[in-house]
Order: sequence, then structure tokens, then C-alpha cells
Amino acid sequence: HLGNRESELMLVFPQDSNLTKHTDLPDLPACFQLSVLPWTPCIYLWLTSPFYILYLKRNNRGYIMMSILNRIKTVLGLILWIVCWTDLFSSFHEMSQNQSKPPIYFVTPLIVGMTMLLATFLIQYERLKGVQSSGVLFIFWTISVLCAIVPFRSKIIVLCFQNGVEDKLRTTTFYNYFGLTLIQLILSCFNETPPLFSSVVPDPNACPEITAGFLSKMTFWWFTSMAIKGYKSPLENKDLWSLNKQDSSELVVPNLLNEWEVEKSKAQSVSPEEEEVLLSKRKEVRQPSFLRALLRAFGPYFLIGSAFKLLQDLITFVNPQLLRMLIDFTKQSNAPLWWGYSLAFMMFGTSLLQTLILHQHFQYCFVTGMRLRSGIIGAIYRKSLVITNEAKRSSTVGEVVNLMSVDAQRFMDLTTFLNMLWSAPLQIILALFFLWRNLGPSVLAGVAVMVLLIPFNAFIAMKTRTYQVEQMKHKDDRIKLMNEILNGIKVLKLYAWEVSFKEKILQIRQKELTVLRKTAYLSALSTMAWTSAPFMVALTTFAVYVTVDESNVLDAEKAFVSLSLFNILRFPLNMLPQVISSIVQASVSLKRIQDFLSHDELDPESVDRRNNASGNGADVVNGTFSWAKQDQATLDNINVMVPQGSLLAVVGHVGCGKTSLVSALLGEMEKQEGQISIRGSVAYVPQQAWIQNATLRDNILFGRPYVEQKYRCVLEACALTPDLEVLPGGDQTEIGEKGINLSGGQRQRVSLARALYSDADVYLLDDPLSAVDAHVAKHIFDKVIGPEGALKGKTRILVTHGISFLPQVDNILVMVDGRVSEMGSYQDLLKQNGAFAEFLRNYSLEDIIEDDEVTVSLVDDDEEEEFPEDALSNHTDMVDNEPVVNEARRQFMRQMSIMSNDLENPKKMSRRRRCSERKHPESPTEKKELKVDKLIQAETTETGRVKFKVYWEYAKAVGPFLSLFICFLYGCQSASAIGANFWLSEWTNDAQHNRTQDQVSMRVGVYAALGISQGVLVMFSSFTLALGKIQAARKLHQTLLDNKFHTPQSFFDTTPIGRIINRFSKDIYVIDEVLPSTILMFLGTFFASVSTMIVIICSTPIFALVIGPLALIYVFVQRFYVATSRQLKRLESVSRSPIYSHFSETITGTSVIRAYGRNAAFVLMSDMKVDENQKSYYPGIVSNRWLGVRIEFIGNCIVLFAALFAVIGKDKLSPGLVGLSVSYALQVTMSLNWMVRMTSDLESNIVAVERVKEYSETQTEAPWIVKDKQPPPDWPPKGDVEFVDYSVRYREGLDLVLRNISLKVKGGEKIGIVGRTGAGKSSMTLCLFRLLEAADGEIVIDEVKISEIGLHDLRSKLTIIPQEPVLFSGTLRMNLDPFEKYSDEEVWKVLELSHLKKFVSNQTSKLELECSEGGENLSVGQRQLVCLARALLRKTRILVLDEATAAVDLETDDLIQSTIRTQFEDCTVFTIAHRLNTIMDYTRVLVLDKGQIAEFDTPTNLIAQKGIFYGMAKDAGLA
Repeated sequence: HLGNRESELMLVFPQDSNLTKHTDLPDLPACFQLSVLPWTPCIYLWLTSPFYILYLKRNNRGYIMMSILNRIKTVLGLILWIVCWTDLFSSFHEMSQNQSKPPIYFVTPLIVGMTMLLATFLIQYERLKGVQSSGVLFIFWTISVLCAIVPFRSKIIVLCFQNGVEDKLRTTTFYNYFGLTLIQLILSCFNETPPLFSSVVPDPNACPEITAGFLSKMTFWWFTSMAIKGYKSPLENKDLWSLNKQDSSELVVPNLLNEWEVEKSKAQSVSPEEEEVLLSKRKEVRQPSFLRALLRAFGPYFLIGSAFKLLQDLITFVNPQLLRMLIDFTKQSNAPLWWGYSLAFMMFGTSLLQTLILHQHFQYCFVTGMRLRSGIIGAIYRKSLVITNEAKRSSTVGEVVNLMSVDAQRFMDLTTFLNMLWSAPLQIILALFFLWRNLGPSVLAGVAVMVLLIPFNAFIAMKTRTYQVEQMKHKDDRIKLMNEILNGIKVLKLYAWEVSFKEKILQIRQKELTVLRKTAYLSALSTMAWTSAPFMVALTTFAVYVTVDESNVLDAEKAFVSLSLFNILRFPLNMLPQVISSIVQASVSLKRIQDFLSHDELDPESVDRRNNASGNGADVVNGTFSWAKQDQATLDNINVMVPQGSLLAVVGHVGCGKTSLVSALLGEMEKQEGQISIRGSVAYVPQQAWIQNATLRDNILFGRPYVEQKYRCVLEACALTPDLEVLPGGDQTEIGEKGINLSGGQRQRVSLARALYSDADVYLLDDPLSAVDAHVAKHIFDKVIGPEGALKGKTRILVTHGISFLPQVDNILVMVDGRVSEMGSYQDLLKQNGAFAEFLRNYSLEDIIEDDEVTVSLVDDDEEEEFPEDALSNHTDMVDNEPVVNEARRQFMRQMSIMSNDLENPKKMSRRRRCSERKHPESPTEKKELKVDKLIQAETTETGRVKFKVYWEYAKAVGPFLSLFICFLYGCQSASAIGANFWLSEWTNDAQHNRTQDQVSMRVGVYAALGISQGVLVMFSSFTLALGKIQAARKLHQTLLDNKFHTPQSFFDTTPIGRIINRFSKDIYVIDEVLPSTILMFLGTFFASVSTMIVIICSTPIFALVIGPLALIYVFVQRFYVATSRQLKRLESVSRSPIYSHFSETITGTSVIRAYGRNAAFVLMSDMKVDENQKSYYPGIVSNRWLGVRIEFIGNCIVLFAALFAVIGKDKLSPGLVGLSVSYALQVTMSLNWMVRMTSDLESNIVAVERVKEYSETQTEAPWIVKDKQPPPDWPPKGDVEFVDYSVRYREGLDLVLRNISLKVKGGEKIGIVGRTGAGKSSMTLCLFRLLEAADGEIVIDEVKISEIGLHDLRSKLTIIPQEPVLFSGTLRMNLDPFEKYSDEEVWKVLELSHLKKFVSNQTSKLELECSEGGENLSVGQRQLVCLARALLRKTRILVLDEATAAVDLETDDLIQSTIRTQFEDCTVFTIAHRLNTIMDYTRVLVLDKGQIAEFDTPTNLIAQKGIFYGMAKDAGLA
């Protein structure tokens, strides 16, 4: 039985093929069964185990206890060894019986037995090293079982045909062997218990990946739990798994930094001899290469991914070969069915393998990318804490933050593509090789077409990029203008200027849409190129192939195998340009990061911190310092001794180097010569207080432990206790970035409190008293800094401008131009009569007077300004029921902050400051509430499924007919593609019936026509989609804009501007650009998938049965994925910004962080923030892999069924149809995968439509113009105003602010309106303009009821000079006269009247003077005058003057008053007065109290009545 097979060790000899392929009972030759099959797994295991054992040696996870599972595995391994060697010994036994056996009977059992021992050893070794589930052994058992199936089957066949068995022993041992390997395979699917005594701290929420088994890791099964959780309810932060140890910053960053250090030391260590050679050759020093450091740190891990990629590339090409065999099989009528089935299953197997390997490769790449990002961010952060000031100056904070955000991101994106750099050429070469074998040289025609398309696509990409830049510019302009409009919406309404501004926005929008249209057309072209490329390639190749040589016949095999190879080619060819461009970008980024990391660092040794012998607190000897190495010295030859425990004041003019001295003591400057020593620890208060975005308490503690007693004392000393009472959360108030919700004085005091709390030995105080009021400064000096303060006995160096404190300090150091001019006590220096004495003379006159004045005037000051103070404190109580006051207060705050920068009049200033300090603290509460509100809102819109209605809304915006037409076009395009391919299958069938030559031209012609029509249709459908999208974008923006201009004021008072702007920027951007491309992709993939199904069903109708179950699984997976991934994306973007904000905050505060020695703590904080972000990013990556494996499995099933049914129905099918249906099935995986992604993107993006819609449908105010009720053009002729029983409230559900007011005012009267805050003064004016609609009663102006006419008709006939002047960015001319109704002469005239003429005519651009946003380039007084000019220009019968409270200096105020008296003599004037002296000469005064008229008479009468008005006048000193 064996002898005749001896010679056939070769796989299958020709004469043998009838034994294997063409019988109904195939069997492999026995020799093959005995040699190659059992050896395969053995060779595999012996090759991998050395590497594996090495790997295990290095990665020890603690050992696992002997479990039952482990024992069984070991025992089975030993039994297997015994079984194999039983064979061996039986062979020896037979040899001794003189039955000669071929050597194979000895070799195979020996090898297999040894391998079983190795496997058993590995089982135990893995247990000791803590491996819970072994991939190596799992693969080994799988191969063993697969290889044993063949002999197993043949043994059974032999049994059936021969009644007895000639070799009983071997058959038995083989059955045992097969059974045992099968059991081992099943057992190796299970997991071991976790290891004991491992170094890893158990994590409460560990990632299941660590403990997952091999199979679970390959299929990403371990992720399923999160997918289910995310499906049931939106994921939150607490649901996320902790980051794997090896991905965390704590391991990744040091790893990278060590490699970088190695690189740097290499670059520096060049031996002297080499150095001379180098110097002669080139001057520059060798730069350390960051790339090398990256490669060393992350390369090895990445290479594993590359290995997977290589495998996957090779396996890709197996399927076209199998397809060829399948088509070949259908051609042969006599081929046995089992061969077809095995082909189908082999196709399925290779596809499955490809899927698993590809996703492993992606996983490795993405994890490398993630680690890269962590590493780079960590490295940049650590570097930014130690770079010199010179290096810091060379790049702005924004640039460095960009390094972290943009450049690190680029690297992350690159890692996913990087393998394409070698894999794409490899795939191209392989594909061409197989194509060449298939079709010969005519392939080159097809390749030429592909290559020609590359520059075409590149050109389109270039153009698109330039358009994008242009569009970004328009978008920024539009958002900037929109922001201003929303900030000043109240003024626009009061002036009835909406139309003009709407026009401006629409002009910008028009430009934006024009650019958008161009981009859309370009992308339509590139879509066409991209979809019809494979077709054009196939067409040219086939046409050339058929026409070159008459004997060339296109049969199914050639056509469809070529098609599937072309499809493989398509991907690398399209990817290459992308990869190259992203490599170029990454190399730019690399250069930038490398430059940053190579900057000089501060020398930590420049300041001697050891305790020096002199007993001084701080010494500088012969110090010369500069800010940068090559700069000239800023401080020259400095000698300073500060005795332990003394207080040294440093004084001098601005820019004489006081701050530099402090910096030098901190070691922040370049020391050129000399030495510095400081005794003990340092606390530092910078000139510009640096406040972290944390709670107030954290800012003061700054990482020190909290001690109640000490903390209270510190607050008390720094005068922070009163501030805490007004802050909404006390010391737990969250302080915004850069201390945004504290006033300047509060920030400075917090900074001081931090120093005081840190309890250091040496205190460096850089002018801490400049930002606080005089009396607070005195308090702080006495309580903290001075001889009796909390710091007495510490060494203190105080930089100051305040002369009043100098007599109380121990020593004074006077600096002039970076040198020490003199030093000594106050008395000594006065006697010397040097620079110091002169300094005092210059300053002291005003300063000393000032000081007296402050002490004296603190008393009368308070009385004189009692009124506004009071007003403000009342504001607070009114907040909840008076949003407009709220708005006014916000504006007031803004002004306060502007004011505090005016240093002209310190006395007035301190008062303002105190107001502002008292007021400021409210804003955080507002902020907080809004934030909470906003979060809640966002969540409600964005979780859960999107309603169908929203899709319909978008379709309506595109145009219902157009939407249908687009879908119809897509359908046609798919139909023509299917048609072309069906035609191809018909054409290939010609080959079998030998009617080829006569029809070639007809076949080629029709094929070309169908294909080209597909291309045209694609282009057509992209064009219509582009038209549709622009129409939708225009319509949605237009309705949103219209609605926002017509929305009543109350809406703007209750909605934060940011939320409205967000609709105009982010959501409109999504509607413009993101949504259409998503829809395009979605439609494309959807129709591709559908057409695949159609093709397969047409060729094998039975396939329809399988579609149902597969579709179910598909929808199921998709719903799970979409829900989870959407939420993960959101969590990721939320956790991303803290990294950057923390970073930019750190950069601004490096000197403080270094001074307090908090570097390590801040590095830890940054790492935590990065890890927090990666924690939500990692599941995001895995969710894509999870989805990919599952969806591709469905795709593979489609391939399997298509092939199976083709085999089953092979008698009825032509080879062409089989080729068609299977090659379609092979493509489907890609489109299924994309379809899910697109569905999920579509769902996240369509929300934008919903959000825009929501704000386009808010309720509107009354119409601007009521046609049949328009008043005559000269109305109002007299200016009589009558309130009839008038009541008003701010919004539904709030109390009335004015109750039943009735009064008559004759034309030309001047009426002053006074009353405490909240009495309803501003409401009176708002009612006149109908910003508030009446709740009851009427207002009549010159016999016209104002509630009946249009808003613009009313508002354009009234004029207001509002309390806070609002200017818009644009020309001055536009700010005065946006509709261009008036001539230039008129405009100049009003400028003259409003005392602006001189200022404007001095400007080069005169009336065209550009006002910046909010009018920042004019002073507040000038802005007020511009508002006056507006009023003069409109000159209407009725003027409302809302007097500015604090914004205007008295001078401007008088100007305005006198102008109004002269220019508006015959008009009716209503003035809301804060200073009573302005209205003492008015005709009548209206006193309001709690929304009702309290008194209404002439001022003299009212004072005589001794009522409310008298009280107010007395307070103001007017009565």
C-alpha cells in the first residue's frame, strides 16, 4: 500500500491529480499525510518559541496558581507526547521484527513528540510568567487540528472501503492524537485566572483587555460590554475604563525623554580630533534628531503592526486567485462539488483572516499614535517649564500650544498611514504582477489611466485648499460681525438699524457661498474621477487587450479576476498622494517640535540655594545679568546684601531694572558674571498676578496642606475676607482662566496670600501694592509686609512705587538704569541728597498731598458718592426680576474694567475700583448658571435617535423635488454601473460559444457607453447635490438671521450670546461643509451596498433568504456602535480642551511655578489631563475596530454565501455571472463598513439642522412696518407724549415694573426722571421704543397710539443717547449714518457740534476712520460723543437721554449737557438722571418709586414739598 506511493513526496504529481481533484472521494498521498501535514505545526512552534520565551522572560506579570484547567492541559500534553512516542517505539519494535519501515515512520513521531513536550513546557512557563491566554499555543493547536483533519478523513474512508485495518495500533494512536489536540484547542479558548502577587495595583475600573483571552483580543470581543452600556444609556466619564499602564503618560513620556536625552548627549559628544575636521568642513553643530528618539521609543511596538500589515497585504491577493479557480470550476462540467465548497470556504477563511489581521494592524498603529501624542505633549510640557526667557520670546504662547495641539495631532494621524508608505508600492507591484500574468502588456494601458488621474486629483486638491483658506476668511468676518451685532443688538433695535446690518451680513454670506459653490463643483469633479476611475481603467485595459491581438479572448476568468485586482489597486494609488502630503506636514511639525525641544534651558545652578556663611538672606556679588545670552547686560555690576530678616525696598523710575533684579534673584536671567545666593526657600509675588483656573482656596494653598487657623489669618491679613462674602461660592468659587472673574486688586491680593501661606524664608514682592486701592494698600503693608506685619523676621525684598511706605522699611535700594545708585536707610538717603532725594521731590508733592487727601477724603468721599454705591448694591437684589438691569450691569462691569485702566485720576479711581470690586463677583454666578443651563440643553438635543422630522427639514431646505431627483440620479448611476458589469459578464460568455471576433467592437462600444454614462451621471448627481446643499445652506442661514433680527430683546437677555453665536458658526459650518459631504458618502456607500445585493440576487436568487438575517445583525451592530461612538467622541472633545488651557496657563506662570518649586506637581497635573483625554480616546479607537471586525464578518458571510450558491447552482449559471456576483461580494465589505460610519456621522451632523431650526423658530416681535397704519412722514410734529394708565412687565410671569402710570408731557418740555435703582426709570424709555410691550394701557405720541404702528416707523422717529456708548467695527461714517441718508457736510456739522471735529480731522482717514470692534480705539468719552453726534444727526422731536453713570469724566458730561440744551431746544427731552445737578433747571421732574409716580412737578416745588426728591437733593448737597 505504501511502496507504490514512495516516490510521490511531491505535493501532487500530474499523474496524481486525478486522485485528488477529479474524484468524488479525494485523498492526499499518504506520504504527504505523514510528512508535510504533521510537520507544519511543529515547524511553526519551534520557530516562534525562542522569541516567545525571550518575550516572556522580559514581561513578567507574576505567576498564576495551578488551576484545574492548567493541570488538565499539562496532563493532556504529556499524554500526547506518550501517544506520539508509542508510534515511535512501535516502529522500532517492527524494525526488530525485520519489517523494514521507511524512515518517515521514525522521523515524524519523534518530531511531533518533541513538539508536544515543548508545548507542555510552554503551558507551564506561561503560567509562571502570568500569561492568562496564549496566542502562540492557540495558533499551534488550530494548525494541528486542521492538519490532522485530512489523515483523519482518509483513515475513515479507508475503514469504510476495507473491512479490516491493517495497522490497528497506529490507527488507534492517531484517533487519540486527533481527539486530544481537539480538546487542547477547545481548552485554550478559555482564560486562566489572573496572576497573583503581580506588581500591578488592582484597578477598580480596569480595562477588560488586560484579562481578555486571545480570541477575544483578536475579535475585540472584550469591548462588547461598553457597547451595550453605551446603547442602554449615554456613556459618562465614570463608565470609561482606566488607561492601560503601558499607554499612560507616566510610562510613555519618560521613555521618550530618555531616548531624547541619549540623542542630545550623542550630538554633543564629538571627540576633539573629529571636531577640528568638522569645523573645517562645516560650521554648524549637529542637531540632535527627535525623529530618532521617536523611532527608538515607539518603533518596536509599531513594527509589530507593520508585520501584520505585511501579512494582510499578501493575503489580499489570495482571493482573486481563489476567484479564478472558482470561475474555472464553474466552467468544467465534470468537476466534483466538494472542490467548489472548499473554494467557497477558503474564500471565507482568507477574508476572515484578512479582517482579523488588518484590524490588529490598525489597533497597533492607533495605539502607537496615541502614545506618540502623549509622549510629545508630555515632552513639550516638561520643556516649557525650563526654557530660558530668550527661548520663550522666540515663540508666542499660541505657537507653543499649537505645537501641542496641531503638531502632535499630525503625528497621531500619520501613524495610521505610515505603513502605506511601503505597503502601497508593494500592493501595486503585486497587483501589476498578477495582472500582467493575466492580461499581458495591455495592463499598462489601464495603469497609465490611473497614473494620469493622480496629477488631476492633485490639482483639484490644491485648488480646493486655496478656496478653503478664502472661505475661512469670509467665515471669520461673518462671525466677527455677528458677534458685534449680538453684543449691540439693543442699540440696533433702539436706532432701528437692523436692515443695514442684515445687509452687511448677507453680503459676506454671499461671498462665502460663492466660494462654497466653486469648492462644490471641484469636489464633484474629483468624485467623478474617483468613482469612474476603476471603470475607465477596466475599459482601456480590456479594449486594448481585445484589439491588440485577434487571438486574445476575454473570458470570465480574465475579466473578473482583473476587475478584482484593479479594485485592490485603487486603494493604494489613492492613498499614496495623501500619505505623502501628510508626511510632508508631519516633517514640518517634527522640525518645529525638535526646535522647541532643543531650546536652551535655565541653569538650575545659577542661584546658590545652600545656606551661605554670611548670615545674609540674599546676596548678589558683582552680578551682571542679561535676558538673553547675546543681549547687552540689563543689570550691570550689582552688589546687594540683604541681612537675614530685614525688609529691603527697591525703588526707581519705570524701566530701571527693578523687576529684572527680582528675576535675577529667582534665577530667571542669564548670569554673565558674579554670583547670587539665596538662603532657604523663596516665595514670589509677580507684578502681574498669575491666577490658576481652580478654586480660590487652591490658588492660595498652591499645593500646600490646608490648615484652617493659618489659612484664616492669611485671608484676614490680605484683606480677602470681605471679598469672600460676595463671591458666590466663598473660597470654593471656581476662578476662570487668567482670573477673569476677579478684579485686578483681588487677583493681586490672592497672589500675595499665596506667598504668605507658603511660609518661605525669602520673599520677593514685585510691586504687589500697585493694583489695590490706597486704604487697602495701607492695610496690607501694616498687616503683611511692614515691620509689624505677618512677615516680620523674614527676609523681604519689596519693589514699590508707593513713597508713603518708605520711612518704615529697613533699607532702600535705589536703581538707575540697571545699576545700584545708592542704598541705605530712609534718613541716610535723604541726607545724601542724591538720586533718591530727587526721586522723592518729583513724586512726593502730588503723592503726599494725595495721601493726605485719601485719608481725609475717605470720609466725605463716601458721602459724595453715596448714590451710585447705593445704586449698585441695590442692583444685586433686583437681579432676578429685572434682566435688563442685569444687562446694564454687565455693560457697567465692562466699563468698570475699562475704567480701571485709566490712571489719570487716582482718587476717582479708587472709588470706581471699590464699586467694581463689590460688583464683579456677581458675574461668576451668572456664568455658572448659564453653564449648567447650557449643558442641560445640549444633552437634551444630542442624545438618542434623531427624529425623522429633522431629515425632512433638511430635505425641504434642499427642495423636496431636488432631493428626490438626487436620489433618482444616484439610482441611475448605480443602475448604469450594474448594467456595464452585466454587459461585461455577457461579453465574457462569448468566449465559451466561440462567437468572439465579429462582435468585439459592439461589445466594447456598449460597455464604454454604459460606463461613461455612469461617470456622467455621477458628475451630474454631484452637481445637483452641490446646488442643493448651497440652496439649503442659504435658506437655513437666511431664516436663522431673519428670525434673530426680529427676536424681541427679552430673548437676548436670557440667552447667553455664546449660544447664539455657536448656531451661526459651528452649526452653519456643519450645514455648509460637513453635512453635504457626509450625505454624498452615505448615498454612495448605500447605493453601492444595495447594488451588490441586487447583483447577487439576480445571479443566485436563493441569496435573498440570507439577506434578512444578515441585515438584522447589521442594523443591530450599527445601533450599538452609533450610540456608543457618538458619546465617546463627545467625551473626548470635552476632555481635550483642559489639556491646552492648562498648558497655556502654565506657560504664562512658569516663573511663579519655578519659584515655589512646583514643577513636578504641574507636570503630574498635565499628565493626568492627557491621560483623562486618552481614556476616552482609546475606547473610541477600539469601538471602530470592534465595528470593523463585526461588519466585515457580515461582508465575509456575503462572500461565502455568494460563492456557495454559485457552486450549488453552477449548472444553471454562466461563468460570467459567477464572476460578477462573487467579485461584487468581495467589494461589499468596504462599503458596508463606511456605511455605518457615515450613518453615525450623519446622525451627529444632522443635529446642526435641528439646532439651527430651533433658533429660527423663536417667537418674533411686532412687524417693523405696518403698511396701512404708517404715520405721516413729518410725524411727530409737536412731540406731545401721553401715558394712559400704562403698565408693563419684562416677560410673561414676572411682576409689573411700571404700574398704572398716567401723565401728559407737552412738546418741548424737558423732563428729568429720577428714582432709586429698580424704580423703573429705564423701563419708561424702553416702553417708548416698544422694546417692552405694554401689559395694559397706551402711550400716545401726537395723537398716534404707538402700539398700532410698525416698530421701525416708531423707532426711527425717536432718538436715544444710551447709557453705554456702543460702536460697531466699520468706518466712523457708518457708525453715524449706516443708511447713508445724509451728506458729508451734515455729518461734519454734527461732528463740530459734538466737539469731535478736531479729533476726526486730525486723523488721516477723516470720516473713513476705522473703528475697531466695540470702538476700542476711541476713548470712552469720545464714544459717548459719537453717540451724541448720532442723535444730532437724526434730530427727531423726542430725545431720550439715559445719563451715563461712571463712564464719562465731568468735562465730557458738561459738553453733552450744553450741546443738548442748545441743539434740542424745541424738542421734548426725557433725561434719566443720576447726577441731580443736571436736571435742576428742567421744566419738570418725575420721581418714580417702585414703578409708580411718587412726585411730578417743577424742581423748585418738589424741594419745597420736602418729599423724596428733597431727600435726594440733600444727599447730593443741592438743597
